[in-house]
Amino acid sequence: MNQSEMKLKAGDWVAVKSREEIAKSLDVDGAVDGLPFMPEMLAFCGKRFQVLRRAEKTCFEFAPNRYAVQEFRNNDVVVLDSLRCSGVDHDGCARACLLFWKHAWLKKVEPAQPEASVDANPNRNQVALDLKTMSEPGRYRCQATELIRATQPIPRTRKLTKCVADVLSGSRGLFEMAWLILWPLWRKATAWFPRRTLIGHLKKTPVGDLKLQPGELVVIKSAAEIEDTLDGKGRNRGMICDFGMCRYSGGTYKVRSRLERMISEPTGEMRRVESTVILDGLYCLCWNTLGGCPRQDFLYWREVWLDRVGGGGPR
Repeated sequence: MNQSEMKLKAGDWVAVKSREEIAKSLDVDGAVDGLPFMPEMLAFCGKRFQVLRRAEKTCFEFAPNRYAVQEFRNNDVVVLDSLRCSGVDHDGCARACLLFWKHAWLKKVEPAQPEASVDANPNRNQVALDLKTMSEPGRYRCQATELIRATQPIPRTRKLTKCVADVLSGSRGLFEMAWLILWPLWRKATAWFPRRTLIGHLKKTPVGDLKLQPGELVVIKSAAEIEDTLDGKGRNRGMICDFGMCRYSGGTYKVRSRLERMISEPTGEMRRVESTVILDGLYCLCWNTLGGCPRQDFLYWREVWLDRVGGGGPR
């Protein structure tokens, strides 16, 4: 079965092709249809994974705080269960983006089929891959920064078709998709109504000092408490807390990781981040995008918006 014939669905099992096979699929920029194969993905070669969902489209930030939704070129991209970028080859970027996989990098396998053997020495008898991580000095190159080039506009007549395709492939349930259609339409129809936002009054916003570590438990503060940490633009030292995040207020969550460095999607520049963490299981669902988005980017939480379970100061 070649890649043009392979129509993967949610729940299918695939094996990531070998380094040599992937090398044959890549252009001079180390990409397929503009989507880069990143060095962080090499660790998965020869291993088996389950398809989480098809990526019929994706949102991306094309300019600071400006977003678009487009479809992948050739409509042959999936996301695999739990596979996120480690950032190890991009100087420790800690965004932990969900990885996109072209069909050209995968082969469909049976659930019981064993994994291919992987050479314990990754440098022996292997094809050299020129996988670029920088587009120019000071600007990084990764799947997130290249989404604008790896996608194309979706014709208006095909937007609902994409939603149907997500249901037929098992990527979304019927009732889930109904909500992902009705909610954005409702938002658009009621756009002239005032919406609840978080707006503070501070000129200088506070810095959290919990020094949280992975595995610790925290409670998310109330909307009113978070609002007390924001300026007149609804930001804490430049970071917005969307009112939708307050649906998690009062809940207890585990710290997944600290966010200290992250690549800016529209510019490719590395940004340093202070007193910010990622919480397990809390990510953007793109409820305002017709049909949703497969990226599941993690939400970012300033420590000043959180309380450590059990109280106490920095550890």
